[in-house]
Amino acid sequence: MAFELPALPYSPDALEPHIDARTMEIHHGKHHNGYTNKLNAAIEGTDLAGKSIEDLLANVSQYSAGVRNNGGGFYNHSLFWTSMSPDGGGEPSDRTNIKKAIDRDFGSFDSFKKEFAAAAGTRFGSGWAWLCVDSNDKLFICSTPNQDNPLMDVVPESGTPILGLDVWEHAYYLNYQNRRGDYVQAFFNVVDWPTVSKRYNDANPGASDFS
Repeated sequence: MAFELPALPYSPDALEPHIDARTMEIHHGKHHNGYTNKLNAAIEGTDLAGKSIEDLLANVSQYSAGVRNNGGGFYNHSLFWTSMSPDGGGEPSDRTNIKKAIDRDFGSFDSFKKEFAAAAGTRFGSGWAWLCVDSNDKLFICSTPNQDNPLMDVVPESGTPILGLDVWEHAYYLNYQNRRGDYVQAFFNVVDWPTVSKRYNDANPGASDFS
């Protein structure tokens, strides 16, 4: 089965004024669609066809640059769209495990935001900032270049991504130009914390006991 471009879970203008409709249309319809098509071309007729995207990324060091770049682009953007919501922003509920884990591992939600913004703002060139869960159920923040992500066996910090922010210029330049910091701050206004919370709970079910 070929990989398919996932539909946006909201209209292109739904995240305005934080992320504009034209950027969303180009980002999803051109960039993400391009990664999807090129990934399918890279695996067509090989024994990689039929593997899940997670399996491809876990062993990506064994595959071509086309699989690495386009597989990463396909996965990263699929997670990115669903990390945001028109009803997003604010903080996760104090009753959720994700909020308790953020307080445990970063000291406070404000400290988390500062560290995440720093990872996004200091990524040189193109790449991503991530909030991840490691194998010990600890949250950590990292950034990766290009379309790499923490599921890949080529990155220094491995984990399960539960929130990702695209800091390639195509993600923000129409609206923010060179003001990446403003874009990063705007992103916090649309983060879909219920989805991030579910990803955290699914990453290591039963690992955290906050009772």
